[in-house]
Amino acid sequence: MTTNDLTPTPGQTIGPFFGYFNAAENVHLPFENGADLVPPGDDRAVQLTGTVYDGHGEPIPDAMLEIWQADENGNIPTQDGSLIRDPFVFTGWGRATTDNVGTYRFTTVEPGATDDGKAPFIHIVVFARGLLNKLHTRAYLPDTEGLENDATLAALGDRAQTVIAKREGKRLILDIHLQGDQETVFFQFPGMQYPKP
Repeated sequence: MTTNDLTPTPGQTIGPFFGYFNAAENVHLPFENGADLVPPGDDRAVQLTGTVYDGHGEPIPDAMLEIWQADENGNIPTQDGSLIRDPFVFTGWGRATTDNVGTYRFTTVEPGATDDGKAPFIHIVVFARGLLNKLHTRAYLPDTEGLENDATLAALGDRAQTVIAKREGKRLILDIHLQGDQETVFFQFPGMQYPKP
């Protein structure tokens, strides 16, 4: 009789294999102009940027981020077709990867307030090595109407500062810390459905 004396090994995440391309479906991660929700030269364009850090404060050079947002009038886009950029259609969705120093960049518009009266924000989804599931956070616009009365921000107390972007001209800057003393607030969204990209 033989016994299997195998030592268990820790679970491993795979990837990230963000260079994947499926020619049959014309889908790849990332895709051309995925970070440009509007053309960079558009009068409405702002840049959402920042650095993604791990729990030791080191930049993550291979994370992938997606954003979902309302347009400048507060309307939630429902159009399909985000994977083929059309400069005349704002789909409210984008995908970008971090560079070798952990920086991400999106060219988009500042979202307007929606009908529910909540402070406008950009929803951010983070995918990175070591994560068994994606993380959801937000980039609230600084100095916008409704910020001080937003119920979500009020519930976060002092930690609300981790989800409020800083403004530098036409740039909105939000660093994302996955763990540690400066950990960004992450939200749980079970069963959340998004428009089809």
